[in-house]
Amino acid sequence: MRLLIADDSNMIRTRISRVVQNGGLKGVVLCGLAKNGNEAVRIAKATRPEVVTMDLTMPEMDGIECIQALLKFDPTIKILVVSALSDKATTIQALKLGARGFVAKPFSDEELQMALLDVADVR
Repeated sequence: MRLLIADDSNMIRTRISRVVQNGGLKGVVLCGLAKNGNEAVRIAKATRPEVVTMDLTMPEMDGIECIQALLKFDPTIKILVVSALSDKATTIQALKLGARGFVAKPFSDEELQMALLDVADVR
């Protein structure tokens, strides 16, 4: 499974990639790191990820716009929203648009692993 991480925080991108690479998620290959929605769309078109972790608040193109762009490009992409937003309306909007799951920041390694497995449907 190819994974793309989209988050404007370098710390969060590094943390998610560390959890994925060191966390025993077998068969997960990191195919890209994006710091905004525009980068995420560009990388996704080049690498064809199956799963994307998506922050909702990013510069240039936010997560909501990015979810729409990614699913328009590839309706089979599975998106896991990873956001600090306590705004339930934005999260609900992301899920209505096609995101498959949600993890709130801050998250534990186990929470992220479980959510990725749920979204990827690899249990």
